[in-house]
Amino acid sequence: MEITIKGDREFDDIPSLKTKALRINLNENIYGTFAEIGAGQETCRHFFRAGGASGTIAKAMSAYDKDFSDAIYGAEDDGRYVTEARLRKMLTHEMNLMENRLTREKNPNKIFFTYANTVATIDFAKQFKGHGWVGIKYQVEAGGDYNEIILHLRFKETDARLQQETLGVLGTNLIYGAFYKYNEPKKLLRYLYDHLDKDRLEIDTINFSGPVFKNVDNRLMSLQLVKNGMTDAVMFGPDGTNVLPAKIFYKKNILALRGSFRPVTKVNMEMYEKSYEMFIKENKVDKEKTEVVFEITLSNLRAEGEIDEQDFIDRADLLCALGHSVMISNFQEYYKVVEYFSNYTKSRMGLAMGVSNLVDIFDEKYYRHLSGGILEAFGKLFFKDLKVYLYPMHDQETGELITSENLKVYPRMKELYKFFKYNGKVIDIEEYDPTIMNIFSREILNMIANGESGWEDMVPDGTAELIKDYRLFGYSRKPLTLIRKRK
Repeated sequence: MEITIKGDREFDDIPSLKTKALRINLNENIYGTFAEIGAGQETCRHFFRAGGASGTIAKAMSAYDKDFSDAIYGAEDDGRYVTEARLRKMLTHEMNLMENRLTREKNPNKIFFTYANTVATIDFAKQFKGHGWVGIKYQVEAGGDYNEIILHLRFKETDARLQQETLGVLGTNLIYGAFYKYNEPKKLLRYLYDHLDKDRLEIDTINFSGPVFKNVDNRLMSLQLVKNGMTDAVMFGPDGTNVLPAKIFYKKNILALRGSFRPVTKVNMEMYEKSYEMFIKENKVDKEKTEVVFEITLSNLRAEGEIDEQDFIDRADLLCALGHSVMISNFQEYYKVVEYFSNYTKSRMGLAMGVSNLVDIFDEKYYRHLSGGILEAFGKLFFKDLKVYLYPMHDQETGELITSENLKVYPRMKELYKFFKYNGKVIDIEEYDPTIMNIFSREILNMIANGESGWEDMVPDGTAELIKDYRLFGYSRKPLTLIRKRK
């Protein structure tokens, strides 16, 4: 019986890296290879140092030279090496070698795995901090189907040696979690940061696949990344799968629409369509290199202080089924969204929003935490090549149409607003349908909850059927694949 002393408190007893590696090494059935490119043999080193590695490590290699790497795994079409496609090739190639070189007759109880990473650490000039793809392909029983966990990381440290050490810790946590925590994927995510501070690295994309993860929704796993502070934003493509924001936004013109989309309304769609038409007519905007994203902030996903995960899935499903990309972020202020996009592109950006949102942007209370206050925020918001496309609204009391010409900001902000308006940073959406301007998501949601009719005419064509089909906001769900086929 464990001894306890009065006054003891419960705490998380996190296994050391040596304990994690040793537990795997001492299992006579777990057997696999390590293939690490770009940052040394940092993960494998933990398993060698723990002891008993000869029963676990079939092979450890690092095809660091590009020509050797191409000779082993094949050249990439885009000539890049730190990509998801490269990682998948590594995992597939190394696992095929395992299966071909070790017969099941001689190894009936072996559980095979392949761990791989392809990483670029910080450059000599310290301008590019580095990033990488990390993954494991493995079995949980001999002869069973393979499972995969693949993630993308960004280093925050500014020293290559420290980044290498961080990679080794993350890799060890991933391998241990894959074997001993796969039944609790949400906890597995948190355990990836065992012995790591969140200011050392960011995990911005993760995907689980295979039989042990058949019930895992990767979008919910992405939500956990944002919720747990592992990243600031994650993104889903129109097909509903996780995508890497950097890959989508790289050197693109970006038009973003923020909202609750609970549910998406005709106003939302008109705002998107009209702002998009205006955006692609701007100088420096190439239609073929333009990305539109619907963004939902984390604060809009909270219900009674907690994130309502089903609500999140409902909104993401609907927007994706309508053919749009969705980003879920931790950004409450608009300038942080623009700052985030600026990490990936220097091209023109646009924000489509309603009058009330623009008025809120000019409220000083949102910027008290900044040393430069609202001026610092606006410097970040409008310094880049950005324009705001403003959708008008009717004043609920007077019925007056409010546009950029007559909206009222806080008195102290009037001159600042005039400056941005005069310089063409705020542009009115002039073509709009006045018959739909008074449609609000909250009213539609109340009508659905109360079983009222008529809300079907307030949402985009085909959307009402989707809502009824897959339990969006209270109906019984059908598989999303059926909905996509219908579309």
